[in-house]
Amino acid sequence: MPGFDPSRAAGHRFDVNLSILFTELPLLERPAAAAAAGFTEVELWWPWPDTPTPPRSRLDALRTAIEAAGVRLVGLNFYAGMLPGPDRGALSVPGAESDRFRANVDVVAEFAGSLGCAALNALYGNRIPGVDPAAQDELALENLVSAARAADRIGAALLVEALNSTDSPHYPLDSAEAAVAVADRVNEATGLGNAAFLMDLYHLAVNGEDLERVIDRYAGRTGHVQIADHPGRGVPGTGTLPLAELLARLRGAGYGGRVGLEYLPGGRRGADAFDWLPREARAAR
Repeated sequence: MPGFDPSRAAGHRFDVNLSILFTELPLLERPAAAAAAGFTEVELWWPWPDTPTPPRSRLDALRTAIEAAGVRLVGLNFYAGMLPGPDRGALSVPGAESDRFRANVDVVAEFAGSLGCAALNALYGNRIPGVDPAAQDELALENLVSAARAADRIGAALLVEALNSTDSPHYPLDSAEAAVAVADRVNEATGLGNAAFLMDLYHLAVNGEDLERVIDRYAGRTGHVQIADHPGRGVPGTGTLPLAELLARLRGAGYGGRVGLEYLPGGRRGADAFDWLPREARAAR
């Protein structure tokens, strides 16, 4: 087990994903818990999987909780269906789900823009039995173009993420190369250049990718990084991934963006889930 040497990851800005950490608390209490643990930046999956267009009262309450905690929202997912759950996005799924994604685009852009959030993640969606994959890809490009334009209006990047094929066997973007190719197609279609790769080192490790090669090849195309250890998607230092060394390599390759903490805390709760990371390293500078 390599453990985690925080000195090797010096210089990175860490943020905590409130959709997978602090989940023992209600959503509106998590921003304050993150602040109490020493973090100044947070990210979120779409918080309401039941609806792409929640009542304004829900949006206002979450905005107030984030602002009152004194943390900054730096990443937000578009509506992705039931996540956590069987879905892995909606934008390539014909019918009602893609309609929901389109209804969500402006909601996300308005909410993110009001908080200065500049990274919006659009999960691609599963392959659907009986539907031509080419037709799904055409629908996906149309919806991603719309999302990229909405992101551009608030000065944000549109992120495209690869997931692991073990947990998400029907998700077609199962490699760094596949996700970057989609981002490239979006940029070609819009001319905006704001679509980028979301490099989740855990998902790529599960897929057996050469992480050093991925970093060397795609660091300059990466808009956000997320980490968890492997196996188990656990706390950094509990698995076999040399995460500190990989983060140092990212830094050396020119990546200066944020590193999102998106791991399962196991039996650790609250601030105990972050004892691997010195408190002085948790605040963005």
